Amino acid sequence: MEEFPKPNILAGQPCPFCDNSTLSLTESERDIPFFGKVFLFSMTCTSCKYHKADVECVDQKEPCRYTFEVSTVEDMSVRVVKSATATVKIPFMMTIESGEAANGYVTNIEGLLNRVKRAIEIARDDAEDDGDKTKAKNMLKKLLKVVHGQETLKIIIEDPTGNSAIISDKAKKVAL
Repeated sequence: MEEFPKPNILAGQPCPFCDNSTLSLTESERDIPFFGKVFLFSMTCTSCKYHKADVECVDQKEPCRYTFEVSTVEDMSVRVVKSATATVKIPFMMTIESGEAANGYVTNIEGLLNRVKRAIEIARDDAEDDGDKTKAKNMLKKLLKVVHGQETLKIIIEDPTGNSAIISDKAKKVAL
């Protein structure tokens, strides 16, 4: 099992939202194979559940776009690094914009698709229009088929800071 350096944690900080001194700031360093060293930052408040996270490369990277076609069950384990500045696009399904509320994370294709699934489920449950509910149900069916290798899906990650990546020989990378 790989040993990681112990994260630096600064607990008991004032939360910018609820003003309780229950915010923990965490910083850790990871070496991601075929990508390099990154810093993982997060803020989490145990009182109001505020959470913010980001990923930053140790080395300066160029703005980039990664395109990946998910076509097999094996693709579910492909590593994904997404910074808070990155936009994730899944054509004809969803765009996850960067911005103030965006989080950075290190996951895999399956983890990314689970995040998309949760967002679609919330949209479906909040929808008042039957057409919107049906569209969401169809997207969820497609995601299930993609996870089981029965359909393909394109994922695009664009990052102006270059702090994101899809780490696979199948991924296509271009400079922005």
